[in-house]
Amino acid sequence: MSVATLPSDRDFSGTRGAAEVSFRLADGISRLDRLYHTDPLKVLFPTPPAGEPPLAAIVTTAGGLVGGDELTLDASVDAGASAMVVAQAAEKVYRSSGADCHVAVRLTAATGAWLEWLPQETILFEGARLRRLTLIDRDPGGRILAGEMMMFGRLARGERMTKGLVRDAWEVRRAGRLIWADALHLADDVSGVLMGPACFGGAVACATAVYAADDAAERLSLARQCLGEGNPSLRCGATVVNGVLVVRWLGRDAKILRDGFGKFWAAFRAGAAGLPEKLPRLWSV
Repeated sequence: MSVATLPSDRDFSGTRGAAEVSFRLADGISRLDRLYHTDPLKVLFPTPPAGEPPLAAIVTTAGGLVGGDELTLDASVDAGASAMVVAQAAEKVYRSSGADCHVAVRLTAATGAWLEWLPQETILFEGARLRRLTLIDRDPGGRILAGEMMMFGRLARGERMTKGLVRDAWEVRRAGRLIWADALHLADDVSGVLMGPACFGGAVACATAVYAADDAAERLSLARQCLGEGNPSLRCGATVVNGVLVVRWLGRDAKILRDGFGKFWAAFRAGAAGLPEKLPRLWSV
């Protein structure tokens, strides 16, 4: 298995964790094929409800990330198989005195495969420093639905993120060829971007969903339908760029954004893949 890689030309000062999980089709059923994990990452396998693909839950036992930590996740699905990989809980990124946290996620789907990467929110503490890269690589006929959510501060206690580093990058490849790349980069004084009317406009949270598949352009109307009616505290939209469906959210209320993200995900997976219109129980625990 090819693991998502992190930069090696720097000093390591934190904890390294890795998880690798793959699924294959055997006797017409999607089954676990390969598994590897090392602290602080664990992979658990809750029993999915009837009609659902296998479910892998990613757990971070450290309770959060500090400066210098590195996490890598590699999830793949072989030809004809399907699976969902979900984060067990929100991920906290604590204040750093200077070192960055690095997270790399690699998602791979072979021909005829379906793979979902359903995160929970990443909570960025004041002064947090996060660099995250999500790599999607699919063969023709493979389908991947992936997402991320970020909350700028410990909002429940009134904290807003005003300084730190956030680099959240995406790369989508088809049969190894890069077809779309994007990156959000906020550095040092981030409050200007978060509060600026031409930027985040006071949003305290944001989210992204990416659907990489041969039928991505055909699913644009479905995506817009799944976004539902507008909400004054939530801005959202969907578009297709070079055959990749991209959906974005900006929210002045983190809970409303999370609820909207979840409702979209449930409705979209049902319309695009014929799966049950619901999320794993972990999402609500």
